[in-house]
Amino acid sequence: MTNDDPRSLSLAPVTHDLGGFKVHRTLPHKQRTMVGPFIFFDQMGPARLGVNEGLDVRPHPHINLATVTYLFEGAIDHRDSVGSVQRIEPGAVNLMTAGKGISHSERSPADERAAGPKLDGLQTWLALPQAKEELDPGFEHTPADALPWVEGDGVRLNLIMGEAFGARSPVTQHHPTIYAAIHLAPGAAIELDREADERALYLLDGDAAVDGFSLEAMHLVLLRPGTRPVLRSERGARLMLAGGAPMDGERHVWWNFVSSRRDRINEAKRAWKAGEFALPPQDDHEWIPLPEIPLTVSYP
Repeated sequence: MTNDDPRSLSLAPVTHDLGGFKVHRTLPHKQRTMVGPFIFFDQMGPARLGVNEGLDVRPHPHINLATVTYLFEGAIDHRDSVGSVQRIEPGAVNLMTAGKGISHSERSPADERAAGPKLDGLQTWLALPQAKEELDPGFEHTPADALPWVEGDGVRLNLIMGEAFGARSPVTQHHPTIYAAIHLAPGAAIELDREADERALYLLDGDAAVDGFSLEAMHLVLLRPGTRPVLRSERGARLMLAGGAPMDGERHVWWNFVSSRRDRINEAKRAWKAGEFALPPQDDHEWIPLPEIPLTVSYP
């Protein structure tokens, strides 16, 4: 990439076929583990499952991170070990803080199964600062109508987390974060703020370019620090902007566990295998066993 190119790195996804739908994962990546606090970036779908089928992610554990779920289509029922029961629908935000340990499940609601569920959304994990890694676990739901929109000249931006573009999201931040969904009409453009030290764009669909340099769909494209490029689409596009302040040191990832300490991950592995994590009270009859070889691992 040339010096006048605002893109510094493009991360291609690893795609996992989960049967009825695909998941495209761009973080963690061999070339980059984190962008700001974002340490896991998954696009789910888009997909349409069969009648009476559905998403069934059995109870599983997390430590030392926060998960953020944001949907474009469909619905998911969330249940966790602190007693939360919440249906998430498009435009709303589920923030689950694992802290010292939590387990949760994610399933398609009964009414969605009856019609053949749609699934289109993102799940991201945010590393917690070292001083907050062992917080008490918690859950926060922010409905769609509580999130700010920035609109004008063919641009609609939904600010999911952080403060930017003259707006501020009410969603809790454990670390300085920017996270936004951007919709561009044909011919629309927006200049990107440079408040965040680390930023990345993810093109969901359509066409888009930054300062004339094209973005590739389902690639997480890092922007050079301090730049203020213009994002433009000729035919219309949906994108995500994600990033924030650099994290305070490296993080290790193994399966669903994230921590600044490898020994903490080993302890979590032992505790889950021994049945020492609490399970969601309304979904405690099954769970995902500890894998021998996980799909998500850290890269040295």
